[in-house]
Order: sequence, then structure tokens, then C-alpha cells
Amino acid sequence: MTDAHGSDAGQRTQTADPAPLSVDAAARASNAIIDNVEEVIVGHHDEIEHVLTAVLADGHVLVEDVPGVGKTMLARALSRSIDCSFSRVQFTPDLLPSDITGVNVFNQKTREFEFQPGPVFANFVLGDEINRAPPKTQSALLEAMEEGQVTVDGDTRPLPDPFTVVATQNAVEGGRTYELPMAEVDRFTKKIHLGYPDQDEEAKMLDRVVGGHPIEELEPVTDVETVRRARATVANATVNEPVREYASRLAGYTREHAQLGASPRGSIALLRSAQARAVLDGRDYVIPDDVQSEAPTVLAHRIRVADGDADAGARVVAEALESVRVD
Repeated sequence: MTDAHGSDAGQRTQTADPAPLSVDAAARASNAIIDNVEEVIVGHHDEIEHVLTAVLADGHVLVEDVPGVGKTMLARALSRSIDCSFSRVQFTPDLLPSDITGVNVFNQKTREFEFQPGPVFANFVLGDEINRAPPKTQSALLEAMEEGQVTVDGDTRPLPDPFTVVATQNAVEGGRTYELPMAEVDRFTKKIHLGYPDQDEEAKMLDRVVGGHPIEELEPVTDVETVRRARATVANATVNEPVREYASRLAGYTREHAQLGASPRGSIALLRSAQARAVLDGRDYVIPDDVQSEAPTVLAHRIRVADGDADAGARVVAEALESVRVD
């Protein structure tokens, strides 16, 4: 099941390298997006920042939690804050890979096959309850998330730029869901949890939805080109050798203290996220604090221990941050 919306500009694949924004301009645009999303999402400022830094780091986000805490609404609010194309895929056990990537259809008039793009051809793709589909269908996102392209019947087609997947994962009903393979989990830059709001936050949320949901009135505060330029700003943020070595030591600690530690892809994601964090804070250079802020959401989901403890990854990262020296 899929649906989509968005501007024509958001649906065109961008190819030219954008001119970076100034750090101040990128930070202002980013904070405008955060403020706009908070018109809909109450009490999750840190989580909104984490999703946005993943977008700026050219990454993807996995949101895991119980039903009804706002996972889907967070993704919708973020996409609406950017004037871009958006599509939603409801993952179900009978969903096919071609339902995501698209399919070649024979045109009786032209006597030729024509490609009908799937919902993955959007700037912002929401994969709702991704773990309800079998691994074969989940794997349809692997090439898209890693390389920004899709191959169907031997033809490779580029995806829009920017391209971000935000997937939600049901944390309950384990017997009715499929575990995501590590190859896919590792492609998510971050994994976050929302949790329940406290009493005051829930009361504020209930007040907002009386008479109509604020998501329906949310207007964009920026556009695709600004996001592309902000990404270029992030990519240019300086990461000096001591910071790179610190990130490497953190990853190395996880490999030494778990059955499966953070991959090199995870180390790259950590530094890119730290660059985004630096720009969000108005700096054009990364400091160890940026790495420390990003490590829990970037590294923990890539770690596995022998007994299968779901919380072990977070503990290993916390121990790494406590133990690994900062030069």
C-alpha cells in the first residue's frame, strides 16, 4: 500500500553539485525546520534533531517504538516542513519488492515496455512498519539506501536528491513481524525511540488536536534546493585527525566488547552525523562533543552480543564513551 504527495520540483532528480550555504544560513534553515515540526510533535526535541541531522548527513533513520507514539507523524511533519516529494509505503506481509521500486509495464499503444516508478522515487520515503514485510521485500530498499539508485530489469535509475528513508518499526507483536537483516539495519544512519510523553506534554498534544490535527495546516519553511545546499555545508565541515581517530577508537571498542561491533559504514555515519551536529550548532568544524552526541543513535543498533540482549548495544556504546580517551 502506498501514497504520495509533493511538488514537481521535489520529484525531479537533481544532478548538479549545489553551492554550500554559509554555516549560519544552514543552521537557521535547520532550526526553522525543527521549530516547524514542533508545531505538530510535542516533547521530542532531541529526536527531531536526530532525524534532521541524519537528513543533513545524507542518511536514513529507523524509528522503533510501540504503536501510537507519533513515529509516522514525525516523518510526515518533517517532510511537510520541506517543500519536497513524499511517499508512504505501508509494509505488509504480501507487499512485493516491485511495489516499492516500480515495474516495467507493456504499453499496448506503443508496443513497448514503460517503467512505472514505485514510491521509492521521492525525496522523502516513509516505510511504515517495515518489519511487517518479509526480508525479500525489505531488501528492495538496500540499493536505494546505499547508492541512491534503483535497478529494475537490468536498468539502473537514479533517485531524487535529496533522498531519505524514515522507516518505522513495531516494537511489539514479535510473532507477527520479521526481524530486519543486519545488512539492512546497518544502512540506517540512526535508530531512535520516541517513548510516551509525560503528563504535561500529552495534555499539550491533546489541546492541539481538538477540532483538527495541526499536520493538516503545516506549511513548508524551506525547499529541496536549500536542503541540498545545507548538505553541502555539512559535507564541508572540517574533521581534524584527532576527531577521526577518536571515532575510530569508539568503533574499535564496540568490536572488542561485542560479538558484532560497529561496521566501517557505522564509523563513516558517525562522522557525517557529527558534521551535521556541528553545523546545527553553528560551527564549520567538528569537536569530540559532536561525536559523543551522535554515537548512541548511530552505533548502538549496529552492535550484537552473544545472548541477543536488545539493550546491549546501547550499554556498549555508553561504556565506550566512558572508557575511550579523548585527545
